Formats: sequence, C-alpha cells, structure tokens
Amino acid sequence: MNILENYEKALQAIYDHVGFVEDWVVYPIDIRDDMFWEIVDDEEVHYAKTKELDGDGDTYSDEIYTQRFYKKHVYRGEKYTLIFVDTHTDGNKFFAIYDNEKEIKESENEI
Repeated sequence: MNILENYEKALQAIYDHVGFVEDWVVYPIDIRDDMFWEIVDDEEVHYAKTKELDGDGDTYSDEIYTQRFYKKHVYRGEKYTLIFVDTHTDGNKFFAIYDNEKEIKESENEI
C-alpha cells in the first residue's frame, strides 16, 4: 500500500469514528489530542496543555465554526471529538480533533 492509500484510509477511519460524512467543504485536521479542552456556550472551544484553562496566556480558544454545508459542527466519537474551528488568524479554519478523556466539562471549571 502506498502513502496516499494509507492517508485516505486513515482519514476515512477518523471520519467513521466520529460519524462525519464529507460534503462540499472539508478542512485539514489539526491534531490536538495532547490538549485539555472544553466547549464554552456551544460557541467556542478552549484548550491548553494543562487542565487549568484559566486564560493566563497558556490557554487558547477558537470559535466553533458553523457553515451551511453541515447541520452539525461538533462530531463526537467514543475516543475522539472532531470540531470545526475558526482560528480568526490568516483565514485558517480546521477540523480540530481532541481526546475525549481530556475534555473538561464547564461545571468542572466553576468555583
């Protein structure tokens, strides 16, 4: 099997895992499985290398990107979650993929 076939099979395995079916628009995948993450108000995803998502400069956030070709913008699989994100930097939009074991629920961050 050549590298292009490997790529296509791996990409399809990711899509199958989260239940995503390609339509008109697709984006590159930004692998963020080493990050802790949370969805805030169904509008943003915050992520960081540590569990403390306190916004002290080591926490990042992206808008959850919505567009007309897909009814969903967050695709949850058993192990990983794929989220459409808009970084608002240089027009970059990605499918960001996170490890579900590193998800922080909003209630975990409340004092």
